[in-house]
Amino acid sequence: MPRLGDLLSPSCWSVRTRVTLAATLIVAVMLITGVVLFYQALRSTVYQGLHDRGTFAASDLATLVRETDPRGTLHVQDPDFTLLQVLDAEGDILAASESLHGRGPLHVPVSRVPGRPEYHTVEMRGDTEVYFVTERVRTPSGDRKVFVGAPITTFARYKGLLIGLLVGSAVVATSAVGWIVSLSVRRALRPVRVMSAELVEITGGGADRLVTVPGPGDEVSELAESVNVTLNRLEDVLSRQRAFVADVSHELRSPLTGLRAQLEVALEHPEDEDWPAVARAALADADRLQGIVSDLLILAKLGAGVHVPRERVDLGELVRVEAGRRPRRVPIEIAAGEGVVARVTPHHMVRLLTNLLDNAERHAKSRVWVSVAVDGPDAVLEVRDDGSGIAPEDRERIFWRFQRLPEGRERDRGGTGLGLTISRDIARAHGGTLVAADSDQGARFVLRIPRDEL
Repeated sequence: MPRLGDLLSPSCWSVRTRVTLAATLIVAVMLITGVVLFYQALRSTVYQGLHDRGTFAASDLATLVRETDPRGTLHVQDPDFTLLQVLDAEGDILAASESLHGRGPLHVPVSRVPGRPEYHTVEMRGDTEVYFVTERVRTPSGDRKVFVGAPITTFARYKGLLIGLLVGSAVVATSAVGWIVSLSVRRALRPVRVMSAELVEITGGGADRLVTVPGPGDEVSELAESVNVTLNRLEDVLSRQRAFVADVSHELRSPLTGLRAQLEVALEHPEDEDWPAVARAALADADRLQGIVSDLLILAKLGAGVHVPRERVDLGELVRVEAGRRPRRVPIEIAAGEGVVARVTPHHMVRLLTNLLDNAERHAKSRVWVSVAVDGPDAVLEVRDDGSGIAPEDRERIFWRFQRLPEGRERDRGGTGLGLTISRDIARAHGGTLVAADSDQGARFVLRIPRDEL
């Protein structure tokens, strides 16, 4: 049973949940930022207007006080700034607008420097916010304190409603975006769910061996095509594996059956048997079995991609050394250029060359030719004989496992049928190719591997 901590971990969430949550959070942050900026811009606009008009109204009242030092009732010039009051240096009221009649002196900070206005927002009776501009004015009769105020009734009254609408709009928009993203991701991932179900059927032995490729061409369709390529490769590997198992079973069964039959016949009449001959025949079958098993191990290592160290090897020198070690049934002519170097696994390359030379000597009438040369970025090794050659339709079949042409079986009954298969796998492991190419006479095998120019 999953723990609560695991369920809260994003790594345990579905792709749809993670994408939806991420998109919703991003949109929510953007909307909240936008709402805050909009409110601040609106508030700044309101207060900037009050600042400009309040400065103008305070300047007019200061001019009036400086020139006439009024007493009694002050006339309102700006319909918004209706709260006007003038105090003397001791804080007594000298003049005020009608809206402030009967109210005591205002307690709003005033600058000590004459002519320097100050701006304050003060909460008065009835929870009403008032924007005040205050200024100290110097007159012949002494300093005066000038107050000009405008109730912020409209903005204050609707501020809560405005904030609520903005927050509500952000919540609704965020929810709508989350819902839309969730549906979009679900729809986008629908082909993946179909593909997953099809893969389960394939794994469970379903008839369809490929998944459906959705349209139009996008990343999901590319994924489906990649999955189909992988399935085709897996099917090919399984087919080759089944064929390989069948071939191995047949090839191993033949010498084992022969060996068992020889021993059973010999044991029926042990006194009449030539036991040295029986032992020699059994040893020949054992050698064949050992050869098959050794070749199969090499193929398994090559197929598994087991890493083996590589060295810079002069292919011409390698050919000369290996050809000189062999007991020759026919002469071998070598034409190897100098400095044809490749980075290879030496014992693998020796095995490839040995297989090609064995095959050439098996079919040659009088001579075998080996050449090493450079062709662009490649090192090219050719082995050619003057035998009967290979028919074009058989030039790929000879590289199959346990595939031997009738002529090869006649000339060497003890072969395993894996030599050329191993040779091609070695070439591929080195990033090269091995083919049976056209030839004027006999068989011609061409090996190409990347050359090491360092």
